[in-house]
Amino acid sequence: MYSAMNSPSSKEVNLILLNIVIPTLNEAKAIGRVIDEVIGAGVPRENILVVDGGSNDGTIDEVKSRNVKVVMQKGKGKADAIKTAIEHVSKPYVLVMDGDYTYPAKHIPELYMKALEGYELVIGARKKFEKGAQNILYRIGNKLLTKFFNLLFGTRLSDVLSGMYIVKTEKLREILFETKNFSIESEIVAHIAATSGKIAETPVEYRKRIGKKKLGVRHGLRIAVDMIRLAWRYNPTFFIFALGSLLLIPGLILGGWVAYHYFFTGIKYYVKGAIAVVVTLIGIQSMLMAVLALYMNRVELRLRRMIENLKETIQAQNGVKQ
Repeated sequence: MYSAMNSPSSKEVNLILLNIVIPTLNEAKAIGRVIDEVIGAGVPRENILVVDGGSNDGTIDEVKSRNVKVVMQKGKGKADAIKTAIEHVSKPYVLVMDGDYTYPAKHIPELYMKALEGYELVIGARKKFEKGAQNILYRIGNKLLTKFFNLLFGTRLSDVLSGMYIVKTEKLREILFETKNFSIESEIVAHIAATSGKIAETPVEYRKRIGKKKLGVRHGLRIAVDMIRLAWRYNPTFFIFALGSLLLIPGLILGGWVAYHYFFTGIKYYVKGAIAVVVTLIGIQSMLMAVLALYMNRVELRLRRMIENLKETIQAQNGVKQ
């Protein structure tokens, strides 16, 4: 179980190079406490940005009463909130967190320190849950979506959809924002997984939210569909062969049906048997090619890292000579 005992103190970490982005929509009951915690974690007040999606419950007043900058987002949903935030951030790193009090701000220094190790994205993976924070249906859904994402992108993450993460600003500016609302987290992870692979996770606590929950089952289905779209965009070769591997299912079913009649009824279906063999072989071949596509993608990422490290070494040596 995760313990905050070993967390770096906010006094030990200089967070001046970090912008905090908090998307909100009717979070008047929670946003004040969230901002107070963020400031208490050592984040300069001027580095906090609240992006509001049109609240009518006093959220904006709560933010302004704490002398924190608030801007109205362009468009609707969380994805558009983050897209709007990009126009207003200036620091090398951006930490996104929900404004409903679910993510403790004390974890900000931990994520920041991890990012400084060379990662372009550090996800606050939810490991310790406060009682009543998330029911079993949502936990199962989150695990299934994360496993689905890992399958599509060859990653080994434990919480792709966490609402608390830190990302390099330059990488965030590369996002095309092809997805909407709560799928933005998976798009950010997909982009960095496909372009550099420099992703890490840090365990965080997860508390019971203050206010009405906005994420529903329909959003989970939408996220799954968007993950498929992202897989097609970032790794179309794997996606095509992964679809082809699904032929294993009808091939094995038809083959089993033909085998049953051959051994137990004496009826021989030669044509159907041949079709079953061909379809099954195509499925197996497609599955092997899908695995190869993932392997080649990882090789490409390793080569990119080697080239980047080589460039950094050369630049460092040139700096020493000068």
